[in-house]
Amino acid sequence: MANPDLIGAQMLADHAVLPLAARDAMHRPELALASPEIARAVTRYEVASARTVELSAAMDTRQLTGAEFDSLVLAQDVMAASQATLAAAGQLHLIEVQ
Repeated sequence: MANPDLIGAQMLADHAVLPLAARDAMHRPELALASPEIARAVTRYEVASARTVELSAAMDTRQLTGAEFDSLVLAQDVMAASQATLAAAGQLHLIEVQ
């Protein structure tokens, strides 16, 4: 019989590699019914959105490094691409963009 402590530790390790926004998106029932492309677009949008919020908050207190600025631009590009994918599929409600 497997050790419950080891199973719990493995479950935590499995989830630890995903950003919080990605883990939350995986537990949304409407994504369970969506195609993999739609679920991926929602998850990418939410993770990129969280990164944008994080970097925007940093901009309020200091100047971003070059890598952070590049990360911000990339996150915004990912959000735009994901939004376009969802708009084409008529699924913008999944990211609450009207």
